[in-house]
Amino acid sequence: MGRLVHFEIHVDDMERAKGFYGEVFGWSFQDWSDFAGMPYFGAVTGDDSELGINGALMQRQSAPPIPGQAMNGFACTMGVENYDVTEEKILANGGTVALPKYALPGMAWQGYYIDTEGNVIGIHQPDENAK
Repeated sequence: MGRLVHFEIHVDDMERAKGFYGEVFGWSFQDWSDFAGMPYFGAVTGDDSELGINGALMQRQSAPPIPGQAMNGFACTMGVENYDVTEEKILANGGTVALPKYALPGMAWQGYYIDTEGNVIGIHQPDENAK
């Protein structure tokens, strides 16, 4: 079985992206550029005792996604404690709405946003009362 163990978010402006993900989700970063041979920052997304994985921000090697194009890769979805507070942080830090908040009835609140680098990201707040 191939379990997902790492993710990479391609970015144009490393400092801007680190600022966005650090402010919105509380991630911290470790410079792994020497290992990768390019700007590459490991993203610590939470405590090792919590469910989830760590990943990285890496320097984009081609053109960014075109606004409005269909998804042609993976979308990372972050679990959050408070959907509305997280959405406020996303918007305050330069993100925009891609697909507004909607209910997964009896399970959670879900929505999608465009980060400062043009990537689609999701946020997910478990809530059995969502409808």
